[in-house]
Amino acid sequence: MGLVLAPTRELATQINATIEPMAKAMGLNTTVIYGGISQARQEKALRAGVDIVIACPGRLEDLIRQRILTLEAVEITVLDEADHMADLGFLPVVKKLMDMTPTQGQRLLFSATLDNGVDKLVNRYLSNPLTHSVDDPQAAVTTMEHHVLVVNDQTVKKQLIVELASGAGRRVLFMRTKHHAASLPRL
Repeated sequence: MGLVLAPTRELATQINATIEPMAKAMGLNTTVIYGGISQARQEKALRAGVDIVIACPGRLEDLIRQRILTLEAVEITVLDEADHMADLGFLPVVKKLMDMTPTQGQRLLFSATLDNGVDKLVNRYLSNPLTHSVDDPQAAVTTMEHHVLVVNDQTVKKQLIVELASGAGRRVLFMRTKHHAASLPRL
């Protein structure tokens, strides 16, 4: 069995939407487990048999405590957004869950940072971990240029966004909504 731990139901659902088509193509079943809803559908999916569980730590712990599920057969465990789980206070539960998985299984951890206890997870549960960093940890923030442009005309604003987004080099554009961000390539 594969286990993916995610800090929020939105991320767990998003991960499942990505994994499920690939899993189905390989004859594998997935399910998503998170709190805030009736667990009846989740129990039904688990009884039907599941190969990959994508779960939020709290509800997963509840189902284990109720003896609806065990983690004894987990071969691969993925901790996604471990830093966000730390920020939400999930690390004690994550440690309990990790302790329930077989030690010989493969474990992967993804995190934007290795602080707030995430480094302790790395040291305790990963063997020979590889670290990938986008930027040098000593990179100076002062090397970044910040610009604020106030534009009231929508046509001019779209032209400006296209110009800024299509330039050379790295840049960050903040959009008001996910819809605006998704429509950016169509501008």
